[in-house]
Amino acid sequence: MKFILEHLEKSFDQKKVLADVEFTFEKGKIYGLLGRNGAGKTTLFNCLNGDIKADNGSFYLEEDGQQRKVQPEDMGYVLSTPTVPEFLTGREFLRFYMDINKERITDPKPLDDYFSYMSIAKEDRDRLLKDYSHGMKNKMQMLLNLISRPKILLLDEPLTSLDVVVAEEMKQLLRVMKEDCIIIFSTHIMDLALDLCDDIVLLNHGVLEAVDKSNLDSAEFKEKIIAALREDGNA
Repeated sequence: MKFILEHLEKSFDQKKVLADVEFTFEKGKIYGLLGRNGAGKTTLFNCLNGDIKADNGSFYLEEDGQQRKVQPEDMGYVLSTPTVPEFLTGREFLRFYMDINKERITDPKPLDDYFSYMSIAKEDRDRLLKDYSHGMKNKMQMLLNLISRPKILLLDEPLTSLDVVVAEEMKQLLRVMKEDCIIIFSTHIMDLALDLCDDIVLLNHGVLEAVDKSNLDSAEFKEKIIAALREDGNA
């Protein structure tokens, strides 16, 4: 399975954020989308997720040599700031999600099995989500994608504000999930991308450039990446 982007462009108030984005992502890999704050990483994700419309270009899935349009159920999106219905308990939210997505969920398991897999303590499962920590809310977002198994998973700076233990748990989970989907992991932290990701993609001046990780031992090459991450921008 491949996820193919062709000539994506997006501008805001005469400023071109995405200039001519082309890339092919493949199943079984975690891609690190590196770029400075303001480079356009969230804009790219919002275009791919359908939250905003690109000015030009297209993207599609290719499976068994056949191309098709990306459907909403193909896409999972984990935000850096988790969005959950805070008036529900963890258990109520999970049950509601599984009820409305039952046609998409293959091999459903008991709710407590999912909570245990995500290391969510028994005493927290019936607490209101408004009382969950940032890390626990992030775990709930990840759990929904683990259950629904999208073909493409977009992660927008998901580990930035998590404590060390939760961040490590999330990294282990992503390494398992990548076998069945394409994971694109947005970050501005180079060391995190190198630790977690199979391939590195740099978003700079509105275009995507594949980075050969074997070159990262080169001081000159590292300086090029660091310079791109250091540049000022507001997108």
